[in-house]
Amino acid sequence: MSTTSKTSWAAVEMGRIKRTVVLLMAYGFILSACRYVSYEVRFDFLVPPEFQDERVLSLAFAIPIKILFLLIFRQFGTLLTYFSVPDLLRITAAMGCASITAYLIRFVGSPSMIPPRGVLLVDFVLSVAALATMRLAFRIYRERYGNGHKSTGEKSARRIVILGAGDAGAQLAGEALSKPSLGLRPVFFLDDNQGKHGHLIHGIPVLGRPEDIAQVRKDYPVDDCVLAMPSAPGRRLQEIYRLMSAEDLKVEIVPSLEELATGRVRVSKIRPVDVVDLLGRESVDLNNVEIGRMISDRIVLVTGAGGSIGSELCRQILTHNPQRLLMVEQAEFSLFAIESELNAHGYQNTIVPLIADILDLPRMRFILERFKPEVIFHAAAHKHVYMMERQPAEALKNNTTGTRQLAELAGEMGVGTFVMISTDKAINPTSVMGASKRLAEIFLKALHTRFGERTRFIAVRFGNVLGSSGSVIPIFKKQIAEGGPVTVTHPEVTRYFMTIPEAVGLVLQTSVLGKGGEIFVLDMGEPVKIVDLARQLIELSGFRPNEDIEIKFIGLRPGEKLFEELQHTSEHLKPTSHPRILLFESSPPDPKWVEASIREIDGHIGDLEANQVKLAIKKLVPEYSPHLD
Repeated sequence: MSTTSKTSWAAVEMGRIKRTVVLLMAYGFILSACRYVSYEVRFDFLVPPEFQDERVLSLAFAIPIKILFLLIFRQFGTLLTYFSVPDLLRITAAMGCASITAYLIRFVGSPSMIPPRGVLLVDFVLSVAALATMRLAFRIYRERYGNGHKSTGEKSARRIVILGAGDAGAQLAGEALSKPSLGLRPVFFLDDNQGKHGHLIHGIPVLGRPEDIAQVRKDYPVDDCVLAMPSAPGRRLQEIYRLMSAEDLKVEIVPSLEELATGRVRVSKIRPVDVVDLLGRESVDLNNVEIGRMISDRIVLVTGAGGSIGSELCRQILTHNPQRLLMVEQAEFSLFAIESELNAHGYQNTIVPLIADILDLPRMRFILERFKPEVIFHAAAHKHVYMMERQPAEALKNNTTGTRQLAELAGEMGVGTFVMISTDKAINPTSVMGASKRLAEIFLKALHTRFGERTRFIAVRFGNVLGSSGSVIPIFKKQIAEGGPVTVTHPEVTRYFMTIPEAVGLVLQTSVLGKGGEIFVLDMGEPVKIVDLARQLIELSGFRPNEDIEIKFIGLRPGEKLFEELQHTSEHLKPTSHPRILLFESSPPDPKWVEASIREIDGHIGDLEANQVKLAIKKLVPEYSPHLD
């Protein structure tokens, strides 16, 4: 060991010894005072003369016993400024053991050193209260004045109303009060639950419902408001947001229920309201036991692992402890991004990032033979509707041929489950992207007839995903940042929306429900008008629609529908055991038709012009309504 290292180690050790000595003196003084005062309390502050000497002598054995048990319960290795319920329980246990030991000494010790039982009881209560008060005082000092943070003055702190008097609201109020450095001063709560009205939470009153904001703020002025309703449905959040905006109050929101539950963020990490919050839906109840049984200790493969759906699939699959997660992705940077994120969460020994194109049959065969996955989630796809309209052969090649080839490999090698991510645009398609996905669904159903005894083939349809790459929200945000206009195709165009975690959670659930050969559809709630979405985004950005930022209608683009349909005429809708998942039943395709279709697609499609490709698809998918240039 170098001289510098020895000096540094000696300094650290000396500092530790000094802290221990100071702590020993502090504990000793407090515990001695508690024992002394306990005699006063026991005898109503008139201690008889015969107990005066006993009081002093009892300190000789009582204090060492208490110090010993504090040491056993590791109170000398704990930082004084950090104090919580577990520390309180340890202090209580230490003092309880010390009192029991002192009581047992009554039977073997000298009578002059044995205090009355009432003294022991009062001493226990006073010792716990005094030590807890000391530790709490150190914690309050650290939170308010320590760590180099200066307390934010009353005048500079933002006066806020907390909307929601549940657990999230109470936590936010508690943190704001204990940490003035946050710059928040809660003034009152508003909550829909009338049973809470008139009560106090951390000394802050609950004064009514959010609808009462105009009346209440006359007597209780506030600057901003914070939505602390992480489990409230999006419709209610929209109503509250409009109420607060009408009062010219800046609206912020606490993190989502998922973020709070996982501990990724604290409730005090408030942020501006996003359109995803206002469109949010009720949380999804999943059968995590069944999902875990399917994934735990198994090798799982995800294609398109760097995309919006694929990356979230990876995150949720890893929570179910797979033996190995194979992440297949063609785009190098996308794969690097999700690999880095998962490595940071400690999954580097579980994940296997693999650069591969699903159309590269030898490469995919090697991956399946080398790693032998038991479950495949196929999320790789070309999904941009307007882009694929101009390059239909690529959509067909990737979405249809790629899916069929990978599924055939899975069937040949006995992969237990193959789940394909489809789209609601596959229903009576008007776009090449939707038609290519519809063909993939048909081929998947045909493969179930061929390999059904070994492999379950399942397709899952859902609508637009909030915030995914290429979706309208990032496009609208970019247009707003540039000063507009925000372009909407048609005043009446509607779409179904889901959050990414919700969609992926339900995909995992369908993989448990499916027996093979099914097409599932996720309950997507009510459709949303795109123009309403544009207005909300403009308002959330602090502008006025058609005054500060123009909304411009540009007409439907090739391949786009005015509204999405829920089922094809040949499909029969059936409920499943999960209320948010529905099942479509249809007859399996004719094997001869399947063979002829494959020959048609694999033959000369790649050599045709765009219109010719669309007409060729029309022959295979009669319900397809192509847009021809």
